[in-house]
Amino acid sequence: MYSYTKDDIMKMVAENDVRFIRLQFTDIFGTLKNVAISVSQLEKALNNRCMFDGSSIEGFVRIEESDMILKPDLNTFCLFPWRPSPNRVARLICDVCSPGGKPFEGSPRQVLKNVLEECRNMGYSFNVGPELEFFLFHTDSEGGPTLKTLDNGGYFDMGPIDLGENARRDMVLTLEEMGFEIEASHHECARGQHEIDFKYSEALEAADRMMTFKLAVKTIAQRHGLHATFMPKPIFGIAGSGMHINMSLTEGKKNDFASDTDANGLSPLAYHFIAGVMKHIKGITAITNPLVNSYKRLVPEYEAPVYVAWSAHNRSPLIRVPAADEHSSRIELRSPDPAANPYLSLALVLAAGLDGIREKMVPPASIDGNIYEMTAGERKRRKIESLPGDLHEAIQEMKKDRLVKTVLGEHIFEKYIEAKELEWLEYKTRVTSWEIENYLSKY
Repeated sequence: MYSYTKDDIMKMVAENDVRFIRLQFTDIFGTLKNVAISVSQLEKALNNRCMFDGSSIEGFVRIEESDMILKPDLNTFCLFPWRPSPNRVARLICDVCSPGGKPFEGSPRQVLKNVLEECRNMGYSFNVGPELEFFLFHTDSEGGPTLKTLDNGGYFDMGPIDLGENARRDMVLTLEEMGFEIEASHHECARGQHEIDFKYSEALEAADRMMTFKLAVKTIAQRHGLHATFMPKPIFGIAGSGMHINMSLTEGKKNDFASDTDANGLSPLAYHFIAGVMKHIKGITAITNPLVNSYKRLVPEYEAPVYVAWSAHNRSPLIRVPAADEHSSRIELRSPDPAANPYLSLALVLAAGLDGIREKMVPPASIDGNIYEMTAGERKRRKIESLPGDLHEAIQEMKKDRLVKTVLGEHIFEKYIEAKELEWLEYKTRVTSWEIENYLSKY
């Protein structure tokens, strides 16, 4: 994490021939927004005097409350490598405030900051290492996306089978120029599917980086004549894309999830955290899996979790304990997908884990067998519950969970549910190509 001052920003802008600055923020649905200013307006923005019309952003405010202020986080200053000199472009990620300077209750970044403050008051820092998967598709003659994948590769394939190597290499180099520490990049299991992993960081920085990551990946793909999508399940019959979240709590340099006496290398605190996440996961799922399409990914046999369980020995449950030394002990939540708003997702997962710690919750026994191969009766005997099966079910679970409403606040909670219920209604009333193919001639 950097520690910039206003003078630092002004100096970097001058030294790097920056002419435009994009003031970025994220709406409640995880869509990156921005207001672009010229360098002549930078000082005004750094003094928190840059306003925008919040009523134009879905889920933000009403017309009569439209004026909002963008408050730049100076430590997020970054140059866009794909816009070289002359006339370079930089960005600052912003918090959204009311004209009086009060943090806006509808800002997802503020929701995460609120839970992180609670976490700090309990003595912990929350570290997150995300793994975002994406597909690369060819584009048509007009530059629009198709469903034709760039390659037919599988796990860890390389060129000439992995035709995405060149694009993925340029993505990695671009991200490194933007301050990312890239740990690995590789072809994923599905054709045309890829993953680039970057080093863990404190949760707010991680969420900022997740938004930046998606922007950079899409931009570089476009420069290769490709379309990168973080849609969870673009193709029937193959695995969808996940956003696995590796998590740990620390006190200074001490990893509070680590234990050298436990068989799984986890401390009692980590088990409490796991139990809290498992308790609230159904209510959180409408946020971590926000689209109708998200639930086409959460089906058996396609490497995505369906059941609420944990394990240190297989990848079918919701939560996995990766093999690690005591300094890198962590848990991995496997259900979220990359369409999710990272600020709201991390806020809710952390709040659920902290609830488990406060109440000293104990998770059920580890499930070491393949849950997909169990019968329904066996899962019932072992009290293994399922994640919501579709967006409508997830919304109903969200409504029932008090923790979710408390964390999100009334504004986001109500606006989000309203929008997602409309999305479900529109989907439910559409006639799909599958229905036409199966019913039109037969009936």
